[in-house]
Amino acid sequence: MKILNLKTVFPSANSAFSYYYQIFNSDHGALQNVQDTKALFNVGFYINEPWQNEIIASHRNWSKEYAEAEWQWYLSGDASTDKLGEIYGKVPPIWEKMSTGPNNFVNSNYGYQWERAHQLDKVVQQLKDDPTTRKAALSIYDGKEIHIYRKDTPCTYAIQFTILNNELNMSVYMRSNDLWFGFCNDQYCFSELQKVVAERLSIEIGWYYHHAHNFHLYERHLLNENKEDGMLQKRANSYE
Repeated sequence: MKILNLKTVFPSANSAFSYYYQIFNSDHGALQNVQDTKALFNVGFYINEPWQNEIIASHRNWSKEYAEAEWQWYLSGDASTDKLGEIYGKVPPIWEKMSTGPNNFVNSNYGYQWERAHQLDKVVQQLKDDPTTRKAALSIYDGKEIHIYRKDTPCTYAIQFTILNNELNMSVYMRSNDLWFGFCNDQYCFSELQKVVAERLSIEIGWYYHHAHNFHLYERHLLNENKEDGMLQKRANSYE
């Protein structure tokens, strides 16, 4: 078994992205070739200032406008891509492919998931009632619902909140996470959720811990010395 021996604490999301992007483009011994990706397994790291959630690496050309639209879509609790189109002005092809039924339902809309059975409200109340609770968790991926995951499987298992030293800390556990698209946009939305919960509790924000069982980068996003940086940016824009 290859020992990861990777950095586990970062000040910001961008520093985490930049570090792991270089790892995936290296000959690190823990990298595995899985399908058309370079993958690392059981990767976990802290972001000490999760409010620094913008990806500013020039080669990524990340769109805050799109990430904010996705966050507002989650915040609405409306699982239809029609709502995302209303917010953003268009629906990215990836969501169109995942939507089903006459209402263009997307099971991977995290806001829809954390509003099911009023999970978010219950988590806030649990933390208010007992700031030391170990039960303040949101469930996203549910193995009992695999029969509805044919086109659309949530990438996140759960989100758990912990209050330490009167600060709200948050851990995100993912079954699968693509560094290029998934991490960049997911961490933005999750860190915004952390802000919302902290505001409802009237406390400060602490650390954000991000764990992925399968953390990967698609080969098409790897550095290629024979291609211009502009091509990487063009690929990035195809998602937003």
